[in-house]
Amino acid sequence: MYAVIKTGGKQYRVAAGEKIKVEQIAADVGQEIVLDQVLAIGSGADLKVGTPLVSGASVKATVVSQGKHDKVRIFKLRRRKHYIKHQGHRQRYTELQIGDIAA
Repeated sequence: MYAVIKTGGKQYRVAAGEKIKVEQIAADVGQEIVLDQVLAIGSGADLKVGTPLVSGASVKATVVSQGKHDKVRIFKLRRRKHYIKHQGHRQRYTELQIGDIAA
């Protein structure tokens, strides 16, 4: 059984037992959270698609860790104009262990 959830402005296909990295969620490590924005639930050949959400569906997940992704380096250059700009960014994430999927 799998589900398509929406969190942090992105959509993820999840199944029980998987680990996923999502945009940062304000939760402590070890805390169990409920993701109730479920867009679709599938089991084998069966697929239940919501309009836009599946009513009564939820996904339980446990927070495994909080962290930062690798640094993304931004380099801007205007040739012959004496303009160079270096910048970096590390996006925060929350790692989730997917538990129960309730339809």
